[in-house]
Amino acid sequence: MVDYAKLKQLRADTGVSFSLCKKALEESANDMAKANKLLSKWGADKATEKSERKTSQGAIFSYVHHNKKVASLVELLCETDFVSGNPDFRAVGQELAMHVASMPAEDLKELMGQEYVRDASKKIEDLIKEAVLKFGENIKIGKFVRWTLSG
Repeated sequence: MVDYAKLKQLRADTGVSFSLCKKALEESANDMAKANKLLSKWGADKATEKSERKTSQGAIFSYVHHNKKVASLVELLCETDFVSGNPDFRAVGQELAMHVASMPAEDLKELMGQEYVRDASKKIEDLIKEAVLKFGENIKIGKFVRWTLSG
């Protein structure tokens, strides 16, 4: 039997659908840590499954550091304009733009392997996998650029 308080908390923490959260809690005997690991695994599986789907929608996100000496632009792509307008999708884009300004990366592969600045237990690729699971679409970073004040 699923603990509904834990179901509600897991849903709030992850943004994943109630049905997947319920399934994860059932399979983990209401163990939140195990349920989170299952959701992460399923997210990786979904990301692989959806990785070949076309991403022709999305948005461009910007970040300028408070000292006005570092800035970034990130193109975050998805499959539909419905998802690109979702506030949670936009929050992911803003987080990625902030991360790119904070952590230099030469290319996409390096960026995807970096530890996320707000949570060192996650890599940027994990954020993308979580977004794929949450939105049910292929999501990927298109282009990104980081500027620093020259002088």
